[in-house]
Amino acid sequence: MIETLRRRFEEAAPRADHCTLRYVRERNERLSVRQDVVQPASTALDEGAMIAVRAGAGLGYAATCDLSVEGLRRAGRRALEWAERTAGKGVVDFRKVSPPAADGEYETPVRKPWASMGLRDKVDLLRRECGRLKTDPKIVDWEAGLWHTEVETFLLTAGGGTVRQRLVMLVPNLTAVASDGKDTQSRTFGGFLLGRQGGLETLDEIRFTEEAPRVAGQALELLAAPDCPSGRMSLLLAPDQMILQIHESIGHPVELDRILGDERNYAGTSFVTLDMFGTYRYGSELLNVTFDPTIPEQFASYGFDDDGLPARKEFVIQDGILVRPLGGSVSQARAGLEGTANARATSWNRPPIDRMANLNLEPGGSTFDALLRAAGNGVYMESNSSWSIDDSRNKFQFGCEYGRLIKDGVLGAVVKKPNYRGVSATFWRNLKAVGDRSTFQVLGTPYCGKGEPNQVVRVGHATPAALFADVDVFGGA
Repeated sequence: MIETLRRRFEEAAPRADHCTLRYVRERNERLSVRQDVVQPASTALDEGAMIAVRAGAGLGYAATCDLSVEGLRRAGRRALEWAERTAGKGVVDFRKVSPPAADGEYETPVRKPWASMGLRDKVDLLRRECGRLKTDPKIVDWEAGLWHTEVETFLLTAGGGTVRQRLVMLVPNLTAVASDGKDTQSRTFGGFLLGRQGGLETLDEIRFTEEAPRVAGQALELLAAPDCPSGRMSLLLAPDQMILQIHESIGHPVELDRILGDERNYAGTSFVTLDMFGTYRYGSELLNVTFDPTIPEQFASYGFDDDGLPARKEFVIQDGILVRPLGGSVSQARAGLEGTANARATSWNRPPIDRMANLNLEPGGSTFDALLRAAGNGVYMESNSSWSIDDSRNKFQFGCEYGRLIKDGVLGAVVKKPNYRGVSATFWRNLKAVGDRSTFQVLGTPYCGKGEPNQVVRVGHATPAALFADVDVFGGA
């Protein structure tokens, strides 16, 4: 396919300063069993290409699912026309932006391919795990599911450059909902946060077949639990809540196109400004956050971004100081700052924009027991259930599925409806301790929305548990 596309592209590409073709083929298969009933299997295939043209100061692009020479030629003409129309009228002079020299390959390591297990066996696996969630008459809804994705992309440059990437992803999920007629409580394993790259070996790595009894048991446990207490106290967050805390109050605020104002009409702006990089204390000295697309099993790993910029690990926050934005080659040229290889598009019919990929909190030196001792008295929370954050990604309020009191450095009673709120600009400065490798989890979600028109992309966040001091905690919401 790649050689065929190369020949067609060379024949169809318009004459311009720079021209690329980005081809995407994505196949999704979703299986689930709900309330012991096998749900209809879903399979989707999407395929197409975008041609981007730079002519003088302008950039134009056009997408098509007609991959014939004539189809590509029409898209190329439209892209060139837009490039000529926009020259001198946009915020970017593309004569000052050097396109990445794109050449290379990347492929997800897979030990147990999706196709190595037949459909009947996959459904039987989900039937077993779904059945193990129904442990009590009070479990009123229960479900087990798998979502498999394969994405193949080619980035071809008119000058001969070629980037080929193949990404393989799996999102498992278990959900149990308990009700006693007066209250309803949900507990999940994954909650669409266990997305990883790889094959069916992922299920062994996360112990998928061991979790159903715990999920159901905790849903029932929450029915009988009191509401979380309110007050200012120590807060210990599990990795499956840290993923959202990192995403919303670090990831989005440091996206460079947002800082430059590109997102203000839809997703808002950022409290971060360009002059903060290199000096601003984002958090305590324990806060070390990296952009790292090089972890093979993480959800948003890749070798090159969608503009062809090679991906490598970079510190975004180091020892609490904000050092680097999440911005691709175009935003870097606009801002005069070094960024990261994170120009990404949801598919062939969208242009790349600055997006999070793998944004990780580096492990610290505290075991889970040490985190509890350092907390003294407070609350431990797992698994996000609700979130709200203002349009500058500063003031936030998050709710969790499951909480436990911490008393004298020991986990105590279960509490339900645990919530907390804070301000990004000060919350991370109250980071008191960071968990070690024994508390570290590789997580990822397929749902991060941004852009006009909207783009939903996959992001990864690997993180340990983390302890925060003096947090406004409340219950019952």
